[in-house]
Amino acid sequence: MAKFELLALPYDINALEPVISAQTLNFHHGKHLQTYVNNLNAAIEGTPFAEMSLEDITCKAEGGMRNNAGQTLNHNLYFLQFTQPAADRKPIGNLAKAIDAQFGSFETFKEEFVAKGTSLFGSGWVWLSLDENGKLVITQETNAGNPVQRGLKPLLTFDVWEHAYYLDYQNRRAEQLKALWQIIDWQVIEDRFTK
Repeated sequence: MAKFELLALPYDINALEPVISAQTLNFHHGKHLQTYVNNLNAAIEGTPFAEMSLEDITCKAEGGMRNNAGQTLNHNLYFLQFTQPAADRKPIGNLAKAIDAQFGSFETFKEEFVAKGTSLFGSGWVWLSLDENGKLVITQETNAGNPVQRGLKPLLTFDVWEHAYYLDYQNRRAEQLKALWQIIDWQVIEDRFTK
């Protein structure tokens, strides 16, 4: 029996439209993520990694095993942070206060986050994380990188691999990044922040 399973989406396949189409979600979740999960399960079978958490494998493995673990972890966090579109979605609670205190405003934070995602060369992820001192940090992670590998606590992520947006936005990465704010479930991000 496989240790890791494909994440069940907590919303319908078309719930994120028009920000993310059902077609993109079907490919991105149902095919790309499924492949990472399958490859990870095959790689860890019969090894000590089969007893580890996804986070530990992401931090301790190397090569293809690390890449597939990282991509599984990244996509799980990514897909679980979404909800139906609304134009005025904003951070809540303690996270909202921390963003205002550190970045000056939510708008300033969004601009910096989108700029980091747009300027990341090649494939990867842009993340908002919490460091060991409780400070918010925005990082660019290439390929399958995850902030846990740097000792950070990941809170929010935007996927800048082309498969995440090409069917809907073609090469317009920045447009996709700006649209994603409409579907962020800030209660999920606040829970990650305060947990």
